[in-house]
Amino acid sequence: MLAVFDLLCVGFACYDLTFSVDHHLGPDEKGRATRLIGCGGGLAANAAVTAARLGYRTAFAGYLGNDLYGDAHLTEFQASGVDTSLLLRGDPSTSLSAILVKPDGARTLVNYQQELPQLAANAVDLTTTAVGALLFDGHQRGLAIPLIAQARQMGIPTVLDADSVNEGTTALMGLVEFLVTSERFGQQFTGCTHAPDAAIALGRYAPTVVVTAGERGLAWHARADSRFGPGQGWFPAFPVEAVDTTGAGDAFHGAFAAGLSAGMGWEDLLRYASAVGALCCTKYGARIGIPTGAEVEAFLRNQTV
Repeated sequence: MLAVFDLLCVGFACYDLTFSVDHHLGPDEKGRATRLIGCGGGLAANAAVTAARLGYRTAFAGYLGNDLYGDAHLTEFQASGVDTSLLLRGDPSTSLSAILVKPDGARTLVNYQQELPQLAANAVDLTTTAVGALLFDGHQRGLAIPLIAQARQMGIPTVLDADSVNEGTTALMGLVEFLVTSERFGQQFTGCTHAPDAAIALGRYAPTVVVTAGERGLAWHARADSRFGPGQGWFPAFPVEAVDTTGAGDAFHGAFAAGLSAGMGWEDLLRYASAVGALCCTKYGARIGIPTGAEVEAFLRNQTV
């Protein structure tokens, strides 16, 4: 039987413990949190939950441990409507992140993970699992690389969430159709201090590049071989009262990839993904802040951008 998804997200899942603090702590300093929220996290995992909450048929392929945090994360996946038939579970513990968030929404994060089990290279076959788009985050490369190659042959859009420079993101950035990076990645990899310059420089690796710059907006660059190109530009961020920026980038990527699966035009796609990322910042907790499709629709009706 053919499995059909609008979006398949392949990569990393963890569990987040988010502490609200007055300030980020210095050396040998102790502090007291005013709030603690526990919820699932991870780049591709948050993207999958985002797409599902927006109303898309979504699946996640990755790993969770057979432990308390893995069970809690699985429950969240299922509650959000994410298909978990491709989820791998085992004895290595679920990756865990501790996040400190200041009143202005700025955050600092530390993550712990063991060497996590990998899905088999043939775990997904796009001839028997039909998808509208695929999103990757640099993890599960043994599956990601052949899957990207198969998707390219079939004309299926592929998106890489490149948050930081590491072996995973550098291995996939030249393979995907849409390279969507953080400003930090752009600076680290290209040496360019301005997002528009980084987007142009990264254009040698992918037909379409987006570099997100937080509350300032995003820069984009599309080559002649892009389905939206050629061109380049800047899209401003929606002004919101941010209380926690954790997961905003993940939500943007999930909405961006989901919008691709729906065949959105370029300006509509950027507007849609930007709105989802902005709304995610208005609540504490990455997973908790992810909006529904109805919330995004209502938000965009009141915007002039």
